[in-house]
Amino acid sequence: MASSIENEKSVNPVLRISQLDALELNKALEQLVWSQFTSCFHGFKPGVLAHFEPEVKAFLCLILWKFTIYSKNATVGQAILNIQYKNNLSQTEKYQPLSKHQKLWYLIFTVGGRWLEERCYDLFSNRQQQSFCKIKSYISFGSGLLKLCGLLNFLIFLRKGTFATLTERILGIRSVFCKPQSVRQVGFEYMNRELLWHGFAEFLIYLLPLINVQKLKLKISSWCLPIAGLSNSENTLAAHCRECSLCGEWPTMPHTIGCPHVFCYYCIKSNFLFDMYFTCPKCGSEVHSLQPLKYKIEMTELHV
Repeated sequence: MASSIENEKSVNPVLRISQLDALELNKALEQLVWSQFTSCFHGFKPGVLAHFEPEVKAFLCLILWKFTIYSKNATVGQAILNIQYKNNLSQTEKYQPLSKHQKLWYLIFTVGGRWLEERCYDLFSNRQQQSFCKIKSYISFGSGLLKLCGLLNFLIFLRKGTFATLTERILGIRSVFCKPQSVRQVGFEYMNRELLWHGFAEFLIYLLPLINVQKLKLKISSWCLPIAGLSNSENTLAAHCRECSLCGEWPTMPHTIGCPHVFCYYCIKSNFLFDMYFTCPKCGSEVHSLQPLKYKIEMTELHV
């Protein structure tokens, strides 16, 4: 029991979140390489890579495997996070790199398994013969069984913190830190301040779209500049309906909302549809009813 505890302490365990981050970085790298590769064929006939897509992806993954797992015992995501694979089957306490057999089987399980799944789906998807249907059902059953085993392995990984993938558990390879991790001294005051401002920013992003800025501006202006009554010029302007209270132009299809002011039909209609509690910007009256204004203007008044 004591020897096993010493063996656990001899290697630097990797946090679960670091192992999951490494897997996500690997997926992002594969997608980036594939998008860069397909961009080279934009000038060619559409669908030129469709028939050979599984093989091309397998070839690109083979190149990545050659310069990562085979040469450095770590994927790109692990190298970024200062992680590498350790041969967990060795009985020594010191770090042991992966054997050639483990590296080859890693290639077969990851690259070969993905290629086999994609290629078999393409081969048997359009075949209607009974023998092909049986093979397709067997492949689907095997794929589902592997996914179930992967789910169980992930639950065990969350419990124990080792072997994030089923391939790692089968091959006996474990993620460890390349160098001992020093303890970082981070002030909790700084962390609390960052968390507070981050939460406050998210709250503002959620709250600002719910605030009617125009109505709030009108409320503040009405409080700062209370209107005791209408001036004679405004009464005259409203009576002759020569100015829209929203746009300030000659009112087109003038309408009223129950107050002495006049609005263009499109101005008042658009604002009322946007805000059901729209109020007059001049006097603050609410929209009681949208009524067309009955008026009669002589043509000679337009030139006054």
